[in-house]
Order: sequence, then C-alpha cells, then structure tokens
Amino acid sequence: MSSKKILIVDDDRDIRMGLGARLRANDFEVVFAEDGMGAIATARRESPDLVLLDIGLPAGNGYVVLDRLRKNTSLSGIPVVVLSARDAEENEKLALEEGAIAFFQKPADNESLIAAIRSAIG
Repeated sequence: MSSKKILIVDDDRDIRMGLGARLRANDFEVVFAEDGMGAIATARRESPDLVLLDIGLPAGNGYVVLDRLRKNTSLSGIPVVVLSARDAEENEKLALEEGAIAFFQKPADNESLIAAIRSAIG
C-alpha cells in the first residue's frame, strides 16, 4: 500500500519540519507550503490526501485557503485539519463552519493529531 500524502501549510519552518518528521515517522508522505498562495498551488500539483493547515499565514490566511480549496472542484474533496496557535474558542467554530474536519490548538497532542488524520483518510 502506498503511503498517504499530507500537505503541511505553515509559515513557521520549525513547525513544518517538526510536523513533517512526526508524520513521516507514522508512514505518511509529506509536502510543504509556507503561505496561502503556495498552499493552493501545491495542493493542485501534489493532490494530497489531507491538508494540515495553519490559520495565520502570509499571502492568504487559512480561511482564504479553506475557501479556495472548497470552491475548486478538483480540490474540494481533500479533508483539511486546522492546526493553529490562535484563540481556539473563536477559531475552532469558524474553521469547522468553513469546512475543516478538525481543529487543533498548537502545540497539538501528537497521538490525537495522528488519530484524526488516520480517521480522515483511512
């Protein structure tokens, strides 16, 4: 079975690298984008099985990315898990309303995050 591909979208290089290492250790293939524009372009090019998305991004915040993914017919079926340092109470509700399947506050519990990803993509 080929490994599932996850697109990590975060403007913080350390977070991208840390998440990438954690996901690769769990047998996921990983690709990266560091801003909103890059997220859409990378999703189109790589066809990930899931997007792990930060909200606070340059060049189109996470909500703009969520909206663009949902409106693009070839990308609209990709599940999105939001991972954000922003206020959870305010942003979790909004992220889920905008189409995310889960919301995690940074730093996310590794086991819970991996479980949510596995649940979303089998």
